Amino acid sequence: MKLKTVIVYCMGLAMLVTSCAQQTSTYTPTGKHFTVEVMNRMTPVKDQGDSETCWIYAMLAAIETEHLSWGDSVNLSPYYIEKLIEQETACPATKRGEPTTLITMIEKYGICGYDAMRKVDTPAPQWVFMLGAQYTPQEFARSVCKPGEYIALMSNDKLPYDEEAELDVPDNWTHERYLNIPMDSLLAKTVRAVRRHHGVCWEDQNHAMAIVGIAHDEAGEQYFVMKNSWGDKGQYKGLEYYPMARFKDETVAVEMTQEAYEE
Repeated sequence: MKLKTVIVYCMGLAMLVTSCAQQTSTYTPTGKHFTVEVMNRMTPVKDQGDSETCWIYAMLAAIETEHLSWGDSVNLSPYYIEKLIEQETACPATKRGEPTTLITMIEKYGICGYDAMRKVDTPAPQWVFMLGAQYTPQEFARSVCKPGEYIALMSNDKLPYDEEAELDVPDNWTHERYLNIPMDSLLAKTVRAVRRHHGVCWEDQNHAMAIVGIAHDEAGEQYFVMKNSWGDKGQYKGLEYYPMARFKDETVAVEMTQEAYEE
């Protein structure tokens, strides 16, 4: 079965309507001491500000971590995609979307480096310059995210497992389809992908972040370390410690490479 960029969605899935813009975190428990087991490489934490584009930041962060694990340094501009999707008639005024939407938009419009576009109200560059070579944004995009490289997964016990289905929410305005797998498998594959240093994108009903590590607290409870897009504030400088015990109840989507999924 040929799988398009996949995101992991679970549960009956209510409509994703709560703001993902910067707010006070409810992800990291207070009063805990964390011991990091795995911390994958990542680019600096970015700040989405008041925008509703966490899906762009999270998916790009996952792609960046994937490349960093290969020794390939890539830091991508979320503002490029935010600017280009203004051309999409189906894109809502809020610019909300799904991480799979990001992959589709990269395939269509390309991408550029973060230093080439640091504001959404500046013109999108026509060329990307890298290591002395000149590329179109589309050519550059194929070097950082090949067509079909990423797989989207969901876990909905009301639908057949091991089959694809469209996620029926307004944010999925590009009509992406997801592979439906059991929740236990989704959690296990996510843990394995992170431990093997792959970039992974995670989403609940309100927000999306990249998973960059695994930790445990003093009682042995396991956590995913997530890279947020609300700036490098707080005790953990923009990182969140998300309890794995909440994963089965709250996860809406996870993206990873086809390689990470099949390992």
